[in-house]
Amino acid sequence: MTLTEKIFARAAGKDSVKPGDIVNANLDFAVMQEISTPAVYKGLKELTDALWDVDRVAVVIDHFSPPSATWKAQNVKETIQFVEEYGVKYFYPHKGIMHVVLPEKGHIRPGELVIGSDSHSVTLGAFGAVAVSIGAPELVYAFAKGSLWFKVPETILVRIDGKLNPAILGKDIMLAVLKELGMSGATYKALEFTGTAIKEMSIDSRITLTNMSIEAGAKNGIIEPDEKIVNYVKQRSSKPFTVVRPDSDAKYSRVLNIDISQLTPLVACPHTPDNMKPVSEVEGVHVDQAFLGTCTNARLEDLRIAAKILKNRKIPYKTRFLIFPGSVETYQNALREGIIDVFLEAGAIVCNSSCGPCGGGHMGVLGDGDVCISSGSRNFKGRMGSPSAQVYLGSSATVAASAVMGQITDPRKLLND
Repeated sequence: MTLTEKIFARAAGKDSVKPGDIVNANLDFAVMQEISTPAVYKGLKELTDALWDVDRVAVVIDHFSPPSATWKAQNVKETIQFVEEYGVKYFYPHKGIMHVVLPEKGHIRPGELVIGSDSHSVTLGAFGAVAVSIGAPELVYAFAKGSLWFKVPETILVRIDGKLNPAILGKDIMLAVLKELGMSGATYKALEFTGTAIKEMSIDSRITLTNMSIEAGAKNGIIEPDEKIVNYVKQRSSKPFTVVRPDSDAKYSRVLNIDISQLTPLVACPHTPDNMKPVSEVEGVHVDQAFLGTCTNARLEDLRIAAKILKNRKIPYKTRFLIFPGSVETYQNALREGIIDVFLEAGAIVCNSSCGPCGGGHMGVLGDGDVCISSGSRNFKGRMGSPSAQVYLGSSATVAASAVMGQITDPRKLLND
């Protein structure tokens, strides 16, 4: 069995499963953010007055943090009411983005089955768990019963080999994967990442791979845990866990080989994440806004490389550079390292730890004809504001270099100065 199949088999209490099997699986953890609260709250009240297990549920406020409209403020208020009424033990209001906060707090462990009411819940597969995104009706049932039915997905093995270049980050690698798969090439399939390059990648860069698995339509993205992951989890959780590994004779629906040795910085051009081009082909495009944040690339590694590029440089007045650290913990670590000072001295706008303008909610909405380069995962038409705006996606290094130059720029030019 593959890694994903083994975890589904364990959760379903079966010796083995195969793609296409329908299983009823016991959940290890479930999480909700405030966008889903009204529907989940209403549905759950019709079923039960208690959660299935308060030790396996978390609630996060990250999208409307702070709220920018009255209905968003109402969602936040209802989320607090829900937490109080149902005795939620793990509540993280305004502490950062769900997919950054949960691993930091030790809630995600290898070998477990996790669900979340956000499409990027697949992010958490970087820790060797099967993490699946679900809708509000499914979450209602999960919160009440602690289980859900799933169809076991086929698995695509994505083998990433080659020598890592310091200027090439997880975002560049995943954009190369998306170019091969397209936006529907992994629909209802698992993406299992492996290869010599994966072993060398930081945890932060690995997270970007699983995070953007959903952009290929994947049911989940997952990476076999190594010593880096095991040590990370043990530092944050005292609960036991079992590392699951794929069988040597596991059957995959496809094997995709990516050699990153000659990979150059990439960007996804408007209006889809798989519309990938080398940065050299779009250099010089004026940038009205640069955005460093989101669950894709707002971790300490991203802030560090951005600070390296921004140090002793100034952002031009025609470009605004918005930076949203992924969590309060990340923000505090950046403060201790002097990274935030570098950002402020360069003229960046440093904001609170939240999803920010990723979904076009507030704090960085794009106007007519604006061009933005974002470290996020999506650049759909109208996602960040005006339908006539254009959004490019790039690594944190490419975003920072573009912010400094006021135009899309190959980060290697500034990193090598």
